Amino acid sequence: MFKRIIVLVCMFTCIHLVRAHRLACKPLEFDLGDSKCFVLEANASWDQKPWVWYAPTLPAHPDRSHTWYMERLLAKGISLAGCDQGEVRGSPRSVEVFTKFYHEMVGRGYSKKPVLLGQSRGGLMMLSWAVKNPDRVGGFAGIYPVLNLRSWPMKRNLGPTLADFGMDRDAFSKVVEQHNPINHLAGLAKAKVPICIVHGDSDRVVPFEENSAVVTERYRKLGGEAKIKVMAGKGHKVDDDFFKSSVLLQFMTKRASAGVN
Repeated sequence: MFKRIIVLVCMFTCIHLVRAHRLACKPLEFDLGDSKCFVLEANASWDQKPWVWYAPTLPAHPDRSHTWYMERLLAKGISLAGCDQGEVRGSPRSVEVFTKFYHEMVGRGYSKKPVLLGQSRGGLMMLSWAVKNPDRVGGFAGIYPVLNLRSWPMKRNLGPTLADFGMDRDAFSKVVEQHNPINHLAGLAKAKVPICIVHGDSDRVVPFEENSAVVTERYRKLGGEAKIKVMAGKGHKVDDDFFKSSVLLQFMTKRASAGVN
């Protein structure tokens, strides 16, 4: 029994150290129902603290590949936060949990208009929330983001997608366009929420044409501001072009700061 307790203590300690190491600096962590949340807190001089909301927040994300952004955002007084619901895909239930997280952050003194940063499948998490809360978004930033339910979610990741929506394939196929955020961009455009995305044109996992290209085209037709930087020859991987993008950093810094003015 004593040995078992020692093993459990050691496991907990190791997990804690790995998490601290993974994020490069120790975050504030709290529970929101069944979800684990984190905040990398910056020293901010505003009454409402600016912040970037990152997704996907998972046991392995964010990680040290995001350090370049983290350090520079924190230096500008901008915090980084996220809410781990697991492998969600933008269902009404997961959107509702994200709304609770938003209210929790605002209640803690953070800006009512965060910048949403969606990386890969995190793009779908963030855009699905954004289209239902356009007046609560300071800007949308994406790193090769999944934005279209008919792309990666249905073609390459159907199981978790169906699980999030609580439907079988036949039922989901009948309502997918109702839930697809690319069909509901008008509110964001009307609210003048700018978009900034970096995406590789050789991405075979999250194809550029099915995701960032279609959203950018539709958004501009709606009168929305959309800036996209296409990385020639780049695929779906950790690369400085995506994780040390001055374009994306400048956008997030500007929009997060604007959200507190």
